[in-house]
Amino acid sequence: MKVTLLGAGAWGTAMAVQAARHLHAEDVCLWSRNAEQLQAMAKSGENHLYLPGIPLPKNLLLESDFAAAVKRLGSDDLLVIATPMSGLAQTMALVLQVAQHPLNIIWLCKGLEPATALLPHQVVERENHLHGRGLKHAFGALSGPSFAREVGAGMPCALTVASTSEQLCKSVQAAFHHDNMRVYSSDDLVGVELGGAVKNVLAIAAGIGDGLKLGLNARAAVLTRGLAEMMRLVKAAGGKSETCMGLTGVGDLILTATGDLSRNRRVGLELAAGKSLDQILSSLGHVAEGVLCAAAVGDLAKRLNVDMPITAVMGEVLAAKLTPKEALKKLMGRDPKMEV
Repeated sequence: MKVTLLGAGAWGTAMAVQAARHLHAEDVCLWSRNAEQLQAMAKSGENHLYLPGIPLPKNLLLESDFAAAVKRLGSDDLLVIATPMSGLAQTMALVLQVAQHPLNIIWLCKGLEPATALLPHQVVERENHLHGRGLKHAFGALSGPSFAREVGAGMPCALTVASTSEQLCKSVQAAFHHDNMRVYSSDDLVGVELGGAVKNVLAIAAGIGDGLKLGLNARAAVLTRGLAEMMRLVKAAGGKSETCMGLTGVGDLILTATGDLSRNRRVGLELAAGKSLDQILSSLGHVAEGVLCAAAVGDLAKRLNVDMPITAVMGEVLAAKLTPKEALKKLMGRDPKMEV
């Protein structure tokens, strides 16, 4: 099978490396809109900009022509959208305009569309309605606890692909389930996507707690009560709350809230240190999806009448309506209630 990945950031590059380790010469194609970046990658044999120190397999095809990257795929092949959430709608629209036959399409981004609070698959459905031209593509999301650097280095990792298409799930597993990566399948697209969105917001909260030196007890409370918020939202949105107990929920939450490679955790740490959000984001160099989707998660919770106090105060902190210490005081001042 052939695989094309659209987006040569850290995550897209890492997953291209993972696929190319297993598939044959030029079966895996990595596309970037930045031709200069691709030239530098071809020359150096690594992605210095986003994933330095990880060698690119020699059989990985680098492509700057978008149409060529998409049209090389047949109906049994796999297209992977590896852009941030902010680029999903535009990239999907372009894919649908270029596609000449039905494709297997998955996305790696996590979060909600800020302006609409739509989940990734809802964004894709909207774009397919506008640009799909009647072709019956198969869609899905690939998510789970994964830092790009560790995946690129070939360290053990487990992910979940979610789709209503069993064949799409099998295609994703054929592409990526090998060596040190396991890929499980699920039909709960809502649960998988919402877990990936909410955990980023909770990771900022955990980072703030650690930055304020509130202790390990406080971190455990944030993660546990945050997981309860996630489960309530998933159930209200039509997903399965038990999905939150798997890789894309509690697994990804633990990683993102405690791992030193987590950009969302770093945002929380630096907010606790008194830095402004603008200062933090300008120094990151990468997208922190929790910042972009916190307000949208809050909007969705209000729309579905779901109580999410930790998520709500994180939205206020990120909007500069509360300081981290004021957020803590607000949370700790809530009335007692039953845990379940």
